[in-house]
Amino acid sequence: MEIAEGLEYVRHNSRAVLATNRRDGTPQMSPVTVAVVADSIVMSTRETAFKVHQLRRDPTAYLCVFPDKWLGRWVQLNCSTEILSLPQSEEVLVEYYRTLRGEHPDWDEYRRAMHDDQRCIVRFTVHHVGPERQG
Repeated sequence: MEIAEGLEYVRHNSRAVLATNRRDGTPQMSPVTVAVVADSIVMSTRETAFKVHQLRRDPTAYLCVFPDKWLGRWVQLNCSTEILSLPQSEEVLVEYYRTLRGEHPDWDEYRRAMHDDQRCIVRFTVHHVGPERQG
């Protein structure tokens, strides 16, 4: 599967499991919501989350993205990541919300909540998409 096909799949499916590497090399998995913003896969999380600490130490990440109904076609993306912290992440957080939910009734309130929650953006650079074969 080509990277462009994987991005197109993520445009229509936002549920995912993120795998990061713990210090001892074992995986830590987290359910997450992803979106494609400006042709990049992004997710919102808190600066204090373990996944952020792990990605700052080792930016390697794996996403398994699947449909809302759970069963069906899915994609696995092997990625590197970049963490965008506030205030640099503020406009990407707005676009992330818009992509998934549409317009917010009060963008000033949303921005305050993002600061209060210490939100950041994880941006994924996709290096490989699969599966390449089905059994």
